[in-house]
Amino acid sequence: MKPHLTRSRYKIIAGVCAGLAEWLGWDITTVRILYVLLSILSAGFPGILVYIILWIVMPESY
Repeated sequence: MKPHLTRSRYKIIAGVCAGLAEWLGWDITTVRILYVLLSILSAGFPGILVYIILWIVMPESY
C-alpha cells in the first residue's frame, strides 16, 4: 500500500519536495532538482505558488 502524501521531516524549507519524493518512491535530490527546473522553465511564479499551496495543504508527517 502506498503511504499517504505528507510533508517530510527531511526538509530544507517545508518538506514538500521530500514528501513528494517519499510518496513517489524517488530520490529526494532528483525531485528537488526537477522541481527547481520546472519552476524556472515556467517563469518561477507558478512553481512558487504551487509550493506554498502544497505547504498549506499537505499535513506534516508523524
